Amino acid sequence: MSWASRRRFTYLTGVILFLSTVIGVPLVMSLYEQPTCFDGIQNQGETAPDMSGPCQLLDERTLIPHVVQWARGFVVRPVGGGEGTWSSVAYVENPNEGAGVLAAPYRFRFYDDRNILITEREGVTYIMPAAVTPVYEGAIEVGNREVARTFFEFTAPLVWERLINTSTPIRINGKAISGSTLEPRVTAIAENTDVRAHTDVEFVAVVFDTQGNAIASSRTILPRMEPGSRHDLAFTWPHPFSVPVGRLDVLPLRTPIIP
Repeated sequence: MSWASRRRFTYLTGVILFLSTVIGVPLVMSLYEQPTCFDGIQNQGETAPDMSGPCQLLDERTLIPHVVQWARGFVVRPVGGGEGTWSSVAYVENPNEGAGVLAAPYRFRFYDDRNILITEREGVTYIMPAAVTPVYEGAIEVGNREVARTFFEFTAPLVWERLINTSTPIRINGKAISGSTLEPRVTAIAENTDVRAHTDVEFVAVVFDTQGNAIASSRTILPRMEPGSRHDLAFTWPHPFSVPVGRLDVLPLRTPIIP
């Protein structure tokens, strides 16, 4: 190859490289789609399309299974004149740190001693990360029938997400019971250890007998808890407990939030 030919070749190669850099690279970049959590593809460390990895949604198969520990109904106003009233609670245990559910549709079903359905109650709850979430229903009218069995179920697939348990800064101290043979009263002190105020904080109290069986429940809500504040909680029942009390749970509830 002559000197002139080599020069033309070098010049042409430079032009091609220049055009490739100026035109080709931007063109390729414009056509390339950055992996996202909304592309319907399992990539970037995801364990299912658009789940886990860096995504907000989580693949339930990679989580420790949640468990409904128990569900039970409690008499509030005994049957009389066709106006019996009950409450109910289900304990949902979620051991997964940083993973929860924002909207979990559920159903309680209440049966009599002949296994005949008395009534149902439906609602939507959240499931807090790394905690037991008590699902409470009150003022359940059963007429003149007695609840013998309570059944709890989620009525739609649960959508698991990365969430923060906002109830963690709420501490419960000084749980006590009085008047269990007359008009039972459970008291406790709720403290907000956070540097932020919390609103609409729900508390569910559950009373257990000495065998670990739940025998009563109640609920109250504090509209606002200032940082560092302490609040007296009280839960009462109009009728005495029929068995000795062995344990008291007072559980704070707040909607989890996205990190």
